[in-house]
Amino acid sequence: MNTPLAHTPPMGWNSWNTFGWNISEELIKTTADFFVESGLKDAGYEYIVIDDCWSEKQRDENGRLVPDKYKFPNGIKPVADYIHSKGLKFGMYSCAGTHTCAGHPGSFEHEFQDAETFAEWGVDYLKYDYCYKPKSADGENLYKRMAMALRNCGRDILFSACNWGNDDVYSWIRESGAQMFRSTGDIQDNWQSIKSIAESQIGREAYGGVYCHNDMDMLVVGMHGCGDNAEVLGKVVGGCTDTEYKTHFALWSIMNSPLMIGCDVRKMSEAAKEILTNKDVIAINQDIECRGPYCIRQWNNPENVFSLIKPLSGGDYAVGMFNFSDKKSEMSLQFYDIGLPAASGRGLELYDCYSHSVIGTFSERYAAQIESHDCLMFRAKVVKL
Repeated sequence: MNTPLAHTPPMGWNSWNTFGWNISEELIKTTADFFVESGLKDAGYEYIVIDDCWSEKQRDENGRLVPDKYKFPNGIKPVADYIHSKGLKFGMYSCAGTHTCAGHPGSFEHEFQDAETFAEWGVDYLKYDYCYKPKSADGENLYKRMAMALRNCGRDILFSACNWGNDDVYSWIRESGAQMFRSTGDIQDNWQSIKSIAESQIGREAYGGVYCHNDMDMLVVGMHGCGDNAEVLGKVVGGCTDTEYKTHFALWSIMNSPLMIGCDVRKMSEAAKEILTNKDVIAINQDIECRGPYCIRQWNNPENVFSLIKPLSGGDYAVGMFNFSDKKSEMSLQFYDIGLPAASGRGLELYDCYSHSVIGTFSERYAAQIESHDCLMFRAKVVKL
């Protein structure tokens, strides 16, 4: 018990983005099967998380949560056992309020009871949402309550705090004991949503770190407009290009966000699989030092074109160059701006995380034309010229 959890950002899958309330024992088990068969497990993804709508609408006579008898006819523990048999970890969902966002029982004033229930079922990860909070309740206190309950439930359970960045969460979330925390509203499967989250996070690059990671929300890579969060009032408004999904994944990775897949992995395209299993991009996200990046804005287009530089273990640097504008742009990275003056007699050897090869050694600067909504990602090594 109380083994340190989530030294690096957690990686896994969550049911909500695609399936919403439409979940079942069969869905969760077949997703776990595909994790193993497809190479997602080998790429580092390990958590299978059931989101909202898994329980009945009422607790039992003893106040315990009850699994939906139609969706999970055998209960939750056999599902957890099956996932564990695949060498994966199992996650569930609850809420800090009186009800979950979909109207099922929340954990308000049942924190210790629910934590013990989750431990009995074999849960390894708890996503804890923020709907239906009583007006008199303090958000910081509610998350500290559940954190304490989980730390004393008899099982190591990763705590994913999901309060959407409210209540000045950055000032207290680390001391609460949460291993990851949502700093944004809900993502949607469209470019504008990805762009909005990106803009909200520039300037917050240093938040989060080892054992407490800034969660920019689940990934929408590979959804292509098919899923619960791609509809508004029954109308499909979502879907991104593969280029936009590539940029989305690259940004989440270099920003040290947890990587929680949201598409139906059983039906994902080869392009989506290639993005999600890119070992070089994942390695940047999972770097053992887990240092936040810093941002260098392009002087002539400060809102839409920027570079992120992240120090890596062993002396390397991750370099992400992002074009969020709606037109092709030339981007230039001046090495002086990242601490490498020309007088040093050194340059950068750039390894392209997409071609998986060294593209050359450069002195003083690197410039490239980047297509609209696209990005470049390098692993840079300081070398003598």
